[in-house]
Amino acid sequence: MPDTMKAARMHIDGDVRELRIDEIAIPEPGPGEVLVKVKAAGVCLSDVHLLDGSLTPPHLEGNVVTLGHETAGVVAALGEGVTCCKEGDRVVLRSGYRSADGKTYGYGIDFDGGWAEYIVAKASVAIELPDSVPFDVAAIVPDAISTPWSAIEYTAQVSAGKAVGVWGVGGLGAHAIKLLISKGAKPILAIDPSEAARKRAEEYGVDLAIDSSVENFAEIVSEATGGNFLDFAFDFAGVPPVRKQALEVLGTGGALVLAGISGKEVVIPNDLEFQMKKQSVLGHYGSQPGSVSDIIEMLKNGVVNFDDSVTETLPLTEAQTAVEHLEKKVGNPIRIVLHPED
Repeated sequence: MPDTMKAARMHIDGDVRELRIDEIAIPEPGPGEVLVKVKAAGVCLSDVHLLDGSLTPPHLEGNVVTLGHETAGVVAALGEGVTCCKEGDRVVLRSGYRSADGKTYGYGIDFDGGWAEYIVAKASVAIELPDSVPFDVAAIVPDAISTPWSAIEYTAQVSAGKAVGVWGVGGLGAHAIKLLISKGAKPILAIDPSEAARKRAEEYGVDLAIDSSVENFAEIVSEATGGNFLDFAFDFAGVPPVRKQALEVLGTGGALVLAGISGKEVVIPNDLEFQMKKQSVLGHYGSQPGSVSDIIEMLKNGVVNFDDSVTETLPLTEAQTAVEHLEKKVGNPIRIVLHPED
C-alpha cells in the first residue's frame, strides 16, 4: 500500500469554498475503525450545496474536509478490536452516526469522506455488501436511496393501497417511486415540471405523471384518486411552492412529508380545513440506521433494482466536473458516481 493518496477536498476560506484534488497521507484506522479502499463514491446535491455555501458542516474542526457521504469499497485494514469484518470484505458505509451526546455526524461533512482513494470509518457503519450488488449501486444507497426509503417506511409508514404523490422525481424522488411501487402504494402520482423526469417516472411504472404547472392540477389529482385526494404527499424538491400545492390535494387524514430541504417557512393556508381533515406535516431528514441494511437486502433479493440510477461515472480527479454536471443537470442525472481508481 502506498503512503499517500488523492482526495477531493473542500477548502473553506471565509465565504469562499474551493474543491481541490490534494495528495494526502493515507489515514490509519484507530480502535474500532476500518480503513476502506474506495471503489465508488456518489455525488449528491448536498455536496453541491456544501460547495456553494448554502450548507455548512455543523461539527467540522478546521477548514478542510474530504467530501463524499456515499461510499462503497473493500476493507483494506482493521483497527484494534474490530471483529465484525475482515480485510477483503466488500462493504458499503452508512453516511454518518449519532454520538452519545445525541449529535449526528456525517462523513464527507464533519469528517473526511469517500471522495478519496481510502477512507477511515467506524466499523459500526460498515455494512456487508453481497457480491451480487455492484459497487456503483451500493455507493448511492447510504443517502440517495436510504433517505427516501426511510421517509416512506419509517416516517410516513406507507402501506399498500395508499394514494401517494411524489414531488420532484429527478433524484431522491425517482428512487422513492420504485420503493413505493415495491410497497404496493396506489395510485402513485409523479409531479415534476421537467418532461424528461416525468417520462422517466412513467417508465418506472407510476400511475400518472403530472406537470406541476398545469392549471387544473387539483382536478387531475381528484380524478386520479377517485375524489379522495392523497394519503401522502412527499416533497423531495425542497421548494415552498411544492408544499402549497401538496397541501391543496391532501385527503382526510393525509400527511405532507418534508424530505426536501428549503430552509423556508411552511405555510398552512387554511388551519380550519387542515384541522377538520385531521391532516399533518411530517418532517424527515436523512435515514434511520437500519435503512441501508434494508435496501441492501432488497437489492440482494431482487425486490428493487437501481442499476439505471447511475447515469454517469467519472474519475475522482474530475470531481469538480461531476459537481457541475449535477448542479446544471447535464444529461438529466439521477446520480453521478466517482471512481478513485480510474
